[in-house]
Amino acid sequence: MIAAAIVVPLAASAHWRDRVYAAAAPIFGSWVPHLGWGTGPAVVLAIAVVRYGPRLAETWPWRRLLGATWAVAALWAFALAMVDGWERGFARRLTTSHEYLYEVPGVVDIGAMLRGFSGRILDYQPDSWTTHVSGHPPGALLTFVWLDRIGLGGGVWAALVCVLVGTSAAVAVVVAIRALGSEDRARAAAPFLALAPAAVWLAVSADAFFAGVTAWAVALLALALRPGEPRTALCAFAAGLLFGFGLYLNYGLVLMGIPVAAVLLARGYRPALPALAGVVAVVAAFTVSGFWWLDGYHLVVQRYYQGIATTRPVEYWVWGNLAATVCVIGLASAGALHRLPGALAVPSFLEIRTKPAVALAEWRARVDPAALLATAGLAAIVVADLSLLSKAETERIWLPFDIWILAATALLPRRTVPGWLTVQAVGTLLLVHLVLTNW
Repeated sequence: MIAAAIVVPLAASAHWRDRVYAAAAPIFGSWVPHLGWGTGPAVVLAIAVVRYGPRLAETWPWRRLLGATWAVAALWAFALAMVDGWERGFARRLTTSHEYLYEVPGVVDIGAMLRGFSGRILDYQPDSWTTHVSGHPPGALLTFVWLDRIGLGGGVWAALVCVLVGTSAAVAVVVAIRALGSEDRARAAAPFLALAPAAVWLAVSADAFFAGVTAWAVALLALALRPGEPRTALCAFAAGLLFGFGLYLNYGLVLMGIPVAAVLLARGYRPALPALAGVVAVVAAFTVSGFWWLDGYHLVVQRYYQGIATTRPVEYWVWGNLAATVCVIGLASAGALHRLPGALAVPSFLEIRTKPAVALAEWRARVDPAALLATAGLAAIVVADLSLLSKAETERIWLPFDIWILAATALLPRRTVPGWLTVQAVGTLLLVHLVLTNW
């Protein structure tokens, strides 16, 4: 699929290729082979993880494993960014005229910004928001405004926050798998999450921040479902707050409700009410402040079709998006997908029809947590693709969903893990050195 997605635009007419608006389709970037001072550290880190990662993931104490997973994921992302250089790869990536930081100096009154936010979404008016601000709810811009207000303004601090929060999603996935009942699967997935190809876009895009926030929403909900958890209501309420804030970071993150629903279905509905209370609290805060989510969403759909979305060919991007997703999750994740149906242990229709309560209880005892989360992430991507509101650039836009598909790597046979990690690392290094990505 990746090969076809590369060849089709190159073999097409110049006019059709121009309509794709992605010189390195299916990736939004340009074919520019290059090296950088991040090349060496990235190669060394990849070799170290392939050589020692699987063994250490099995033997290290749990908390040390979590810290190492986050540290390696952050270093891997930073090293890959440095292949493009300090300025382009890190410090200035979030400061261009279509990014959030461009609008930060103009926000002198947060209340007024929220009340007037929807009125500036549509294009072709004097005070239209820049591309990324207009395409998202105000929570994304508000995050960078808050950073600026506490003295962490500018591209470097914004990039650092995005990298640290984004790469923490790897830890959140590991925590969620263990909380749902399988520490072995969590440990097996950890090296793959630390060395994820997604790191190319986790450093640095605001979507990395979105991925981290919503990943911890799911992880906290999973923690609230653990037997004997003394802080069930608190964990669930915090999960609701994060999920609610996610709704105001990106309209598409409403689809994170699919992983949330999968977790509740598999382990019980006890935390649903406190989690819902957290979501309602965030929605109420933004609504009272003057921003109504549905108004923003409908205006964003109009803004989407004011731009190049009307030109980009849907007959290419409806499957080209999926090729870009494979680049993000890596061939190891794709190679594990055929194991999902068996690990899900879905009961037969006859069992569900005749004894639904028994079928549900037995399924909850059999379902593999890693398979459950990976399937939920995959389902969110399918829905996002069929919405036709994502044509290109999905390698960053779908990061919040992609990170969960990486959980499927926990299903790979243990003897094949070093080989699959090598495939992940080599594929990532080839991509980052051959394509100069826009994000």
